[in-house]
Amino acid sequence: MDTRRGRRGTGAATGSAPTLEDVARAAGVSRATVSRVVNGVRNVDPAIREAVRQAVTATGYVPNRAARSLVTRRSGAVALVVSGTGAGAGAGAGAGVGAGTGAGADRDDDDAAARVFQDPFFGRVAGAVVQALRPRGVHPVLMFADSAQDRAQVLAYLGQGGADGALLVTTHADDPLPGMLAGAGLAAVRFSRPEPGAPPLDWVDLRHREGGALAAGHLAGRGRRRLAVIAGPGRLAASRERVAGFLDGAGAATPVVEGDFTVEGGERAMRRLLAERPDLDGVFAANDLMAQGACLVLGEHGRRVPDDVAVVGFDDSSAATAGRPRLTTVRQPVEAMATEMVRLLLDRLASPAAPPAEVLFAPALIVRDSA
Repeated sequence: MDTRRGRRGTGAATGSAPTLEDVARAAGVSRATVSRVVNGVRNVDPAIREAVRQAVTATGYVPNRAARSLVTRRSGAVALVVSGTGAGAGAGAGAGVGAGTGAGADRDDDDAAARVFQDPFFGRVAGAVVQALRPRGVHPVLMFADSAQDRAQVLAYLGQGGADGALLVTTHADDPLPGMLAGAGLAAVRFSRPEPGAPPLDWVDLRHREGGALAAGHLAGRGRRRLAVIAGPGRLAASRERVAGFLDGAGAATPVVEGDFTVEGGERAMRRLLAERPDLDGVFAANDLMAQGACLVLGEHGRRVPDDVAVVGFDDSSAATAGRPRLTTVRQPVEAMATEMVRLLLDRLASPAAPPAEVLFAPALIVRDSA
């Protein structure tokens, strides 16, 4: 016994890799307990689980993923799929763009990835997913799915065990991928509420309409009466709900100009609004990037924000504090929502026959300098 301990203790010098027995000895538990923790078995006391995790770190033990997958029938990976958004979908309502098709597909793939990683919304989703998966020893695999070929690849990858399930960021009501995943019996959770009659998948979303109402109430409370809206793309349910909530409070006659969830789209919409209603004193933009663009154009026209025109955005993304004035905005708790997606997916993998789960998050008004 002592001889084995001495030999293992010199593993770094001899080149031998740390084993489960080494971890068990360091944690003061049995080898079976270490195996249960490493393989993600849930009914382990949290204190014991933490002791094992610390012992894994201390010993430098690396699980044999191939052997582990034979036992658990799990890959230890989860696909983070950006689907059905199309070019220019932008932040705030399930951001990012998918891959192209045809001769320019490779270039389109690169452009899509660049736009996704530049998008504040997607960055928050991806960061939260990584943070939630890391303690569980699960790794995310990023995939795009805008074309039929892309969707087939996603289904094949999941069906062949490349990943245990999918975290799906999709915005279009007619995106076929959710139905394909459900029809194939694959575990998936979507970021966005499905339309009535949609395939039964777990999902998380925000009470977008309540968020729009918060913006209207805030501007009214600031004494603003000549209001206008910069909407996101009308094809996106989240955009429609945000605008509808604002109009509930501001009145149906409030002018609305559609943008595209980008700074440039906000600039174009703001110029049009100033041409149509030069006396406006309050603007609600359906995401922070468009609100940022609106502020730029107002400055170009000599309108002070918030003195002459108050501006409220939506999302509370990094764009809200990147410029000046800092944006008053409606917060979408993206990190908490993405973390909940991970929890729902792991629950689905543990209980495949459970009914679909639906989780709605509440928005919150964050008051800064623009309104």
